[in-house]
Amino acid sequence: MNLFKTKFFIATLLICALFFYGCKEKQSSQQWYKGSLHTHSLWSDGDTFPEMVINWHKSHGYHFVALSDHNSLEDKEKWEKISESSAHQQAFINYQSKYGENWIECKKDTGGIQVKLKTFKEFKPLFEETGKFLIIQSEEISDRFEGKPIHLNAINLQKLIRPQKGQSVADVLQKNIDVVTAQGRKTGVPMIVQINHPNYKYALSVQDMITLRDIRFFEVHNGYSPANNDGDSIHPSTEVIWDQINIAFLKQGKPLLYGVASDDSHHYQVFNSKNSNPGRAWVMVKASELTTKSLIEAMMKGDFYASTGISLKEVLFRNNQLKISVEAEPGVNYRIQFIGCKVKDKETTILKETDGREATFDLNKNILFARAKIISDKLKENPFCEGDYKMAWSQPVRHY
Repeated sequence: MNLFKTKFFIATLLICALFFYGCKEKQSSQQWYKGSLHTHSLWSDGDTFPEMVINWHKSHGYHFVALSDHNSLEDKEKWEKISESSAHQQAFINYQSKYGENWIECKKDTGGIQVKLKTFKEFKPLFEETGKFLIIQSEEISDRFEGKPIHLNAINLQKLIRPQKGQSVADVLQKNIDVVTAQGRKTGVPMIVQINHPNYKYALSVQDMITLRDIRFFEVHNGYSPANNDGDSIHPSTEVIWDQINIAFLKQGKPLLYGVASDDSHHYQVFNSKNSNPGRAWVMVKASELTTKSLIEAMMKGDFYASTGISLKEVLFRNNQLKISVEAEPGVNYRIQFIGCKVKDKETTILKETDGREATFDLNKNILFARAKIISDKLKENPFCEGDYKMAWSQPVRHY
């Protein structure tokens, strides 16, 4: 080998080594971030002040939170009357104790005490820390059709969106999805929209959703019992709905619909199964950094899982193999189910089931898609219903 070839060979090896090292560094720099995508405060129908909502999540190990009040972005002047209800009275006492008179603005008249709610721009700097905690401006667009509640969370909104109305449930959904999509394109700001609690009052059906465009996220678990996650004798569970939509989407050539788990937290004063409390459900997003852009990019790729208490060490889909590894709690047992649909079938089944902390599933061309559900034998500390065990869901994947 002459000198030129030797130098060229060495240079090529160095480039390859640097490329490999760079890829490895990029991959290793990713980490899991815990986030709540569905929360409420006194800006709509929550029972406490926005600072108390954000503080609860930050002090309980969350990395990001989307404050998603109904048809509100917390961006105007609003005064909240402190009612005589025990929840409101307790909320005000806790708020005063935490933040004091230098932060809280009150006025008293014959109608009682009123408190000026802090806006998003005011409370955001109070909590955010680069690389540690992030607040994402969001809104639960709350619409209706013939009495049916139709709610979508628009995450990272820059401007308030009014409910768009429509001629059917599907039309209402699509019009609201379209206006979020249009705002994202116009501003150049990454945004996502998710369908919330489809089984709340059994407002949404599979048929209402399989025709939708530009929708990528679906609330497969909501931590409030009226959300009816498990369905009933005549209504399918949210998991079945999720799978049915994905079967239809893939056969229509649409992208997979990803599943999120949310608290839908409203109640911070009394913790019990009747109330919608925080801490019941969340997402874990694997991203390169704790920024809204990085989190949304990761979620759009399906690099996250939904959980009601189970932590996963690894969710890896490579070479058509889906691998799940659980961050196990001492004394807790786990069952990993791989749920999917075969190409010729019309519904999903359990394709493989394993007891333990780790399992893999190989997809072939006969599998339309598959996902993992992880079930523990540990009950939730504050369940929304009896027999609520800690669970987690990976995102669906397909053969490539």
